[in-house]
Amino acid sequence: MKKLFKSYGIALVIIAIYAFVKLPVLRIDFTSGFSTLIIFFVLAGILDMMLDRGEKTSKMAKNNFLIAGILLVVVIIIPYFVTSPIFRASSYRNLLGKVEESVFTEDVSPVSVDKIRIVDKDMAIKLGDKKLGEIPAIGSVSKVGEYSIQSVKGELYWVAPLVHRDIIKWVTNLDGTNGYVMVSATNPQDVRLVQKLDGKQIKIVYQEEAYFLQDLHRHIYLSGVVNYGMTEFTFEIDDNGRPYWVASLYEHSVGFGGSNAVGTAVVDAQSGEVKVYSIKDTPEWIDRIQPESFVVQQIKDWGLYVKGFLNSVISEEGVLLPSEGTSLVYGNDGRSYWYTGITSSGSDESTVGFMLVDSRTKQSKLYMQTGATETAAMSTAEGKVQEKNYQATFPVMYNILGKPTYVLGLKDKAGLVKQVAFVSAEDYNIIGLGESKQDAYKNYRDALESEGNDLQISNNENSEKIEGTVERINQDVKGGNTTYYIKLKDNNELIFTGTSKVSQKLPITVVGDKVSISYEKTNTSIKSISEFDNKNIGQKEESSKNNLSREDTSVDEKSAEKIEDKK
Repeated sequence: MKKLFKSYGIALVIIAIYAFVKLPVLRIDFTSGFSTLIIFFVLAGILDMMLDRGEKTSKMAKNNFLIAGILLVVVIIIPYFVTSPIFRASSYRNLLGKVEESVFTEDVSPVSVDKIRIVDKDMAIKLGDKKLGEIPAIGSVSKVGEYSIQSVKGELYWVAPLVHRDIIKWVTNLDGTNGYVMVSATNPQDVRLVQKLDGKQIKIVYQEEAYFLQDLHRHIYLSGVVNYGMTEFTFEIDDNGRPYWVASLYEHSVGFGGSNAVGTAVVDAQSGEVKVYSIKDTPEWIDRIQPESFVVQQIKDWGLYVKGFLNSVISEEGVLLPSEGTSLVYGNDGRSYWYTGITSSGSDESTVGFMLVDSRTKQSKLYMQTGATETAAMSTAEGKVQEKNYQATFPVMYNILGKPTYVLGLKDKAGLVKQVAFVSAEDYNIIGLGESKQDAYKNYRDALESEGNDLQISNNENSEKIEGTVERINQDVKGGNTTYYIKLKDNNELIFTGTSKVSQKLPITVVGDKVSISYEKTNTSIKSISEFDNKNIGQKEESSKNNLSREDTSVDEKSAEKIEDKK
């Protein structure tokens, strides 16, 4: 018995050290817990043999090796049958949940040009490093960590913590690193190094670049979160600017596979306070719960196993796949969505539609709309400026003028955005380029109009309305389509443009007419008309109706008098 306690005691100490380093998940659908037990019994068996002075292996050592062997068989054999898509194809397909088909323009409203993001992650890294380099004392001991995009008080920012450069810098700065960096996703001039909050110095103590008890994953694990898998440790700030780490908690929903997010562990980056939430109870300021890798894999399984496993490897009938690349997009409701194009098996340049997946709830919507892939849009934009050797950023999908549109930046060799491109997702030959978002938008609008597209502007959240008298009106024909230009009296700054698609009253409007115009609020003096009404035309029609009514009344009265005279 004494030998038993000694062998098991020593094995337990070794396993405790192993668990402190490896952080195994202690639940039945993870193999890491079984692997830990295997190592424990193997160690116990070896210690039994070392402590046994006899020439033969003791019965206890044999039992330990037997238990380890049985567990090893369990870990190897059982997971194959309960996890393999050969047997569980339908379970993998159902992981994404119900996928609703919807209409893009009904779910996603047109966005203001000012809200369109042109700063990608690579550019944010360059801008952040430049900002940090302005303060050598901080840059020598810290570096900028991983960036994540998030909505802060309605504005999009790339946010990253300052983290330790190496273990030496960690040892000499155990009180944490000094703050975080914010880079606007819409304005490359807005770069901030945030070091204080409410007058107090910010110290990022817990981070992935720290060690031992300050290591982020280990800190959460030792706080009691041992029964869930943890992934995607995202640095986020709340609307007050307080820094947190958000780790997605997950379980395996298909045997020992099919990773599925079930909640979050939110860590105060300074104090280390850990709070565990379900998906439903996770604070609203947290943008994403569903890890990108999980969502992409579940979309792939949803499209791949549409008719079972054999169909996915033989005929591939009806198989759909996510296109290359994923981006996080934000709706007018402030919520974030994982976006990816959907292609048929074997398709390279075109998509059959695209999908938006809520990054919190995983609610999924499919938009069956043929068009270009993201890479095709990038190639088209690069081809327009091939003499400059610009490189396209990965595009972000927006509703522009009622059309699904890829918006991307064109960067020079220094990594700076020199031009912006709007590319129609329906037809990548329709493209608008410009040195600014506003210029690219105007050129894209012209390109759409020249192709005879119906444009949707009326529900733009940044539209304005004006009434006045027409002082000048003229027209210009582009690509067989007529564009009308209007200038109002007592308004020397603005020129309004539109086509008859906006209103049938526009072509018959003349100087002196009183009109009402709704237009998009932009930084240019030329405004695109979203709604148009000619007050004079309506009044004239009403006046004509009233005159006809009075004439009819007069005729009826005269007829009645004649009848009365005859009597």
